Amino acid sequence: MKKLGIAALLLAFTLSSTAAMGVELTVSAAASLSESFTQISQEFTKDTGVKVNLNFASSNNLLRQMEQGAPVDVFASADQETMDSAQKKNLVNPATRRDFALNDLVLITPADSKLAGPEALTGADVKHIAIGQPESVPAGRYAREALTSAGTWDALQSRFVFGNNVRQVLSYIQRGEADAGFVYRTDALAGGKDVRIVTAMTGHKPVCYPIAVTSGSAEKDAAQKFVDFVLSPRGLEILAHYGFSPVK
Repeated sequence: MKKLGIAALLLAFTLSSTAAMGVELTVSAAASLSESFTQISQEFTKDTGVKVNLNFASSNNLLRQMEQGAPVDVFASADQETMDSAQKKNLVNPATRRDFALNDLVLITPADSKLAGPEALTGADVKHIAIGQPESVPAGRYAREALTSAGTWDALQSRFVFGNNVRQVLSYIQRGEADAGFVYRTDALAGGKDVRIVTAMTGHKPVCYPIAVTSGSAEKDAAQKFVDFVLSPRGLEILAHYGFSPVK
């Protein structure tokens, strides 16, 4: 009987593992989560056998995709406003919504720039300032808030070069196509030696990332396990490695 019990347990484990291997998730996440969520997904798949398909873009574009019927199991936004909109439109399950990371909005320049700080952006030598589209890119909204608070938003209008997501803004700086730009600290770190962080910006809402299981997910159990993994000590350790701060 004991041998039969062990055999039954092994069979059950094999069947559950085989079932998990057939499960796939689609995770739509803000572009600034590219490196961290790639590693998190790899480790999650290794632990569970669940395949994760990652979709990175600006938070508002991801929201638009879900509105148009794109199959998504987990949504992670770079701001509360976009997640609030997803919740109001019944695209995510509010009971699964959690804040999981904090970030900083930073002013960056090409590595060889001597720009001293935000107050120097109105100088004659600053021709182009890269910024995310405020209507669709959370980093752009944070930058608009910060510059409005500083009283320079209107004065800088003619110098803005708009990006469709924060990684496009980063690329403008890396290629020397803009004199300054606004990205998250995690993006600046990912930019490597081509990018110089001038300072962290103030005068805007906290950059807080929420995550939730979508209402239309066909794999809600697996999706919840992914959310739990992001919030686990290992998930938070990975996020910290890429420059994110824990939610207090």
